[in-house]
Amino acid sequence: MVAKTLRSESEAERFSGGERALHWVNSTLFIVLLLTASALYVGPLSAIVGRRDLVKWIHVICGLALPLPLALAAWRSAPFRADARRLNRFGPEDWKWLRRRRTNIPGKFNAGQKLNAAFIAGAIPVMLATGVIMKWFGPFPLPWRTGATFVHDLMAIALFIVIVGHIVKALSDKPRLDAMLRGRTDVR
Repeated sequence: MVAKTLRSESEAERFSGGERALHWVNSTLFIVLLLTASALYVGPLSAIVGRRDLVKWIHVICGLALPLPLALAAWRSAPFRADARRLNRFGPEDWKWLRRRRTNIPGKFNAGQKLNAAFIAGAIPVMLATGVIMKWFGPFPLPWRTGATFVHDLMAIALFIVIVGHIVKALSDKPRLDAMLRGRTDVR
């Protein structure tokens, strides 16, 4: 009983269950998208995986589903909306953090997390729009289809780099990883 009391007094909620669920649902969708994209794009991997039509449909369905958890969270989750407001504010402490002059109180999100969130939030509609043009290409002129393919491929490479970087950084920052896994963080 005493240990539990001490633990709860030294910890504070950092992410709600809904926020963590959103993160892990989006993470799963992004990982499936990156894996299926790799199987579709990389020739030798495509030959190993096979079942190209199935892989393509999984990719399309996950791509169409990607904005849905965010839309649902924006509609139903007050903590998500509060985090969106925090992520949308870039202050002097964020510039210090980027210049490696760490601040004592970075807030709930540091500048790197804010930039990551902004990039991902911008990438989702771009990937959705270009993916729709690539999948249902009939009504679109050839230059649009060519441009959509180029942008989709380039953005996929950028997303791969950013997501791998995010995972590496998360694995090296145990307190923040614990907060995303358990929702709580040490306040001492």
